[in-house]
Amino acid sequence: VQLQASGGGLVQPGGSLRLSCSASAVTLHYYAIAWFRQAPGKAREGVSRISGTAGSTYYADSVKGRFTISRDEAKNTVYLQVNSLKPEDTSIYYCAMDIFPETGGSWTDPKEYDYWGQGTQVTVSS
Repeated sequence: VQLQASGGGLVQPGGSLRLSCSASAVTLHYYAIAWFRQAPGKAREGVSRISGTAGSTYYADSVKGRFTISRDEAKNTVYLQVNSLKPEDTSIYYCAMDIFPETGGSWTDPKEYDYWGQGTQVTVSS
């Protein structure tokens, strides 16, 4: 399984981006996909998750109302629409796949995830 994250860039505060997570050798519809972010010197933080099949969504409090996760079945891609960006959103954003969601751990725990994309840099600065 290979996950490919893309769509990052440099934006001004208040701006928007759409991050993409595509996959090879697997149909994303059946698996939980999450977005994490990690800023220099900080722990990796769970941002959002979409469950497999049902597509239930989850968000960190810090991004609720600003970020939206979605899945395009035809393109086998999970998106993270990030709006109203703030300087504190500056991080490398990673997508990750949870093969065994029934383990019952917290969706924000990086140890719950089995495959990771390479990350895409989001920089929010004026």
